[in-house]
Parts: sequence; structure tokens; C-alpha cells
Amino acid sequence: MQEQKTGLAVQGGIDMDIGDVMRDMMRREQQEKLERYRMLNRNVKKGQILFTGSSLMEQFPINELLMTNGMNVIIYNRGIGGFTTVDMLEHMEEMVFGTEPSKIFINIGTNDIGSPDYRQEDLLKRYEKIISLIKGRLPEAQIFMMAYYPVNETDKVSDEEWGKTAFATRTNKNIAVANEAVERLAAKTGCHFINVNQGLTDERGKLKKEFTVEGIHMYANGYQVVLDNLKKYL
Repeated sequence: MQEQKTGLAVQGGIDMDIGDVMRDMMRREQQEKLERYRMLNRNVKKGQILFTGSSLMEQFPINELLMTNGMNVIIYNRGIGGFTTVDMLEHMEEMVFGTEPSKIFINIGTNDIGSPDYRQEDLLKRYEKIISLIKGRLPEAQIFMMAYYPVNETDKVSDEEWGKTAFATRTNKNIAVANEAVERLAAKTGCHFINVNQGLTDERGKLKKEFTVEGIHMYANGYQVVLDNLKKYL
């Protein structure tokens, strides 16, 4: 009972903050996903389409939606929940190079924006490094930099601590400014920028309530809208 009151958990006889426990669990899950991707990459069909980035890409049910829409294309998803541009730079082999794709769709950086120490210039420097590495290793691949999705910080937000801090810097204002910067970066680096957000927002400019799980992540109906906006590029 004491652990519940103080926000502590006991692991191996050592008191741990609940936040530390959750971060440790996330790190283990991320490592497991990286290992699965290493194994999957041994058997991929080269020259296909790649989706990569953070949880907003990992949770894109792209293959089920492809079947529903009758689309006969191969797309590999290598998104990892919780990843930032820092993490992606450390794991380019698993997340990009291992599939040797001909088209790469990237959605990375929303966790950077959601970080307490967020600085847009740092995000852009790392994003540009990601692009540079891809162009150096896969010079023939087409790179599509996707707009960050809007959020909804009012309709479905949890009253727990996560809900109180999740939108401190992850605001639609910051997202809009970042999207403009990423669009400029795409032009600078010879990549394609895709604004996939048409149809996702309500009259307030927020992610539609019926599309979102908790204000950030989306259900399949939201991803169907994104896919509709992507189809001509696939």
C-alpha cells in the first residue's frame, strides 16, 4: 500500500519510481522490436516501400488497410513507439537500410516535439542527418517526409499524470511551425514533403475526436484518411 501512495514500485527488492519502471519497460520493448526487425529484414523483398518513424508510424495498420482498399503494393513498417530522431540515428540499419527500399516514407520527430527540452533547431539538424545518411547509402531511393499529425489536447485526455504533461510542448502551434520547417528541409535536401493532414482536423483545428485514442495516436479510421492522402505517392 505504501508503494502505491508514494508512486514507488518494488523490483528485485529495490524501490523504483513508477516512471522509471515504465521507461525501463519501454526500452525493453523497443529492443525487442529492433531484434524482430533485424530478423524480418533478412527475408524482405528488396526495392519495395518502407514506412518508418515513431509510434505514429508503427501503429499505422498499413497492410490491413491495403487489403481493405484492394491495393496490391508491398509496404514494410519499421516504426518504433517512443523513438526520437536521436534513436532513429542510432538504429538506421534496422529501421531503414535493412529493407533496401525504393521509396521511404518518414514520420519521425513528434516525440522530439513532446520532449521538455524541445528545440526545433536540434530536431532539424538530426532530421537532416537522417536524410543525409539515407542519400549516402540509398542514393536512388525516393524520400517522402510526412507532416506531423495534429493533436487533440481536450477531448480524450487522461486525468492521470501523463495527460497533464503530454501536451506541454506537443501543441498544434508547435506542430504547425515544425511542419513548415520540415517542408523547407525537404526542399533543401531534394526530398518530397507530404501534408497528409487534410481531413484529420475538426473546426477548431484539432485532431477529430472520433479519430484519436488519447489525443495523439489514431484509430484505423484516422489512418484511412492519411492513406487516402498518400495513395498517389505509393
